[in-house]
Order: sequence, then C-alpha cells, then structure tokens
Amino acid sequence: MTGDTGMTVAEAGECRFYTTYTGVRMPFRLVEAIPQEQLTHRNTFIRAYFDADGVLTGFDKMVYGEIELAHRYQYHGNGALCRAEVTMDEETVVLAFDEAGAPLGPA
Repeated sequence: MTGDTGMTVAEAGECRFYTTYTGVRMPFRLVEAIPQEQLTHRNTFIRAYFDADGVLTGFDKMVYGEIELAHRYQYHGNGALCRAEVTMDEETVVLAFDEAGAPLGPA
C-alpha cells in the first residue's frame, strides 16, 4: 500500500495523530494522541481524519511511511455508522450497517 490516502483535502478534514486504536466494533476508538512534531521519532502511528463536527471519517495506520491499514467511514443522519471501507494489503472490503449501527455484512 502506498502513502496516498485516497481522500481529497476537503474530504480529509482535520488530521490528528495517535499511537494506536482499540476496540472490535467500528468505528475503532483512537487512543494516545501524538503532537505532529513528535512523528519524526515514530515508525508507526495512526493518521486520523475528522469532519467539521469532530466525527472520525477515516484513518490510516502508517508503518515506515506507508499505509498498512486504512478505514473510511460514512454515517447515517442519526450518527450511527452507515458504511466502512477497510483496505489492507491493497484489498478493500466494504461493510454496511443499519441505522442502529448493527452490521449488515458486505455492501
């Protein structure tokens, strides 16, 4: 996977950085924020994107300057997860969720 996020600047929104993520349900929870100035001392980190309301729209797990894992999220009007695109090893899986955020399976 390359360093390209697949997002335009407008889609990406605000970018923040984290050490890792946690959880088994999507959207994953990001933990331990990192100031951008400290990224030069790290081989791995999470580059996360948030919309104007502070909602997580996606993230890239960066390993030695390349994207190892990428998630992109879309939400229903009620704020529940609607769709997730997960890319790993250049293969993308699209998952759909109902209005309660329950998984419907591959989209």
